[in-house]
Amino acid sequence: MSLPSCRLAGIIACLSLSLPLSASAQDPATPPPSSPKTPAPSEEPGLSADDLKDIESALGQDAADATQAGESPAATPPAASSNPSGVVISPSNINFRGLELSFILDVAGAAFSAKEPLQSGGHDPTANGFNLQQLEMSLNTAVDPYFRFTGNIVFSQYGVEVEEAYAATTALPANLQLRAGQFLTLFGRLNSTHPHAWDFVDQPFALGRVFGGEGNRGLGVEASWLAPLPWFLEVVGSVTDASGGSTARSFLGAGGGGVRSPFDFQFTGAVKQFFPLGDELSLVWGLSAADGPTPTGYRNRADVFGTDVYLKYRPLAGGSSTIVALQGELFYRRRQVPQDVLSDLSGYGQVLWRFSQRWAAAGRYEFGTPARDLEGAIANDALDPDWTVNRQRISANVTFWPTEFSRLRLQAATDLVGWRERPDTSVFLALEVVMGAHGAHAF
Repeated sequence: MSLPSCRLAGIIACLSLSLPLSASAQDPATPPPSSPKTPAPSEEPGLSADDLKDIESALGQDAADATQAGESPAATPPAASSNPSGVVISPSNINFRGLELSFILDVAGAAFSAKEPLQSGGHDPTANGFNLQQLEMSLNTAVDPYFRFTGNIVFSQYGVEVEEAYAATTALPANLQLRAGQFLTLFGRLNSTHPHAWDFVDQPFALGRVFGGEGNRGLGVEASWLAPLPWFLEVVGSVTDASGGSTARSFLGAGGGGVRSPFDFQFTGAVKQFFPLGDELSLVWGLSAADGPTPTGYRNRADVFGTDVYLKYRPLAGGSSTIVALQGELFYRRRQVPQDVLSDLSGYGQVLWRFSQRWAAAGRYEFGTPARDLEGAIANDALDPDWTVNRQRISANVTFWPTEFSRLRLQAATDLVGWRERPDTSVFLALEVVMGAHGAHAF
């Protein structure tokens, strides 16, 4: 006898003393339990009218709950017991109700003209031949009425990395939200995203130059506030560790010496605004700033200021799938070094044209200036000693989506590295597949 309801657990427990399991419900590798209190099948007592009434009532209540939750009652797994937290326990497995679990695979074939390509992203293709950019396992679930958990675990050929693991509040008053754990800071537009959300195979070199190959992230706490205004305006502030060779390059980087005072943390702030310019046109504009210590001397600090813009056009008439999107970010960095202050400028601008449901084309321009001292002269920068002249990179690609859960991308780039004799060129052919409950790409 099988009952598809968690609420029937109590009824089953009461009836289990008098009703044996049928042969189809038993584990064939495990003999049925023998007990003098269990009657033989021929002695099986019938159900009373009260028992049948209780079972019918429980089944009807479960069906109503499942309908309200958007579930099919038949899809509710059988369970032997339950608890109010939403964890359903069955004899053979543990299933967390509402858990979104997915795997995202990014692989690419690459060809470079240079022996040492200047790819700054931790998920960029970096060698001729085949590259495993990442295998990301994403988890997202409600913990209880007050917190939601998000985790992103990245597998590579060389190990496993906890990219993000944090809890976010869901029930704070006054439009407030807190995050605690390890997370990508909300600096700019691209830093807080993962490769499956990028319009290009690799990340702009400005991000790697300023923050490191993995983007700016750290252990800490973040608060955000949605202002009660006629347009969308969000104010964000976070306090995180300032160390990490691949995540805090402009700050302590790999030379972190621990936390001895509040000045040893990185402080990040951002303002993000959304403006609907019409039914078919929208604009997102943000300002960001980050401040943290550096290993160049006592109380020396670095500051990074940024602005980002995203303009999207999507016609609504006729069910068109056309999308035209403009995106850009600009980074200005100042760093205190012994007896001087160095500054540099980096950024990128890109355009995406999705001209059909499955096809899109994109182009991107990137630039970076050398570091200069207080007098405006080109400085000797210990972080990038070779970066003594301007660098520019131009990339173009075409993307094909077989479905919303997979995509193929062909990309080519020319890197005008001023301190090298000739431009570097690269070609990528990338494949991405998404498996599981992760949010699908626009389709």
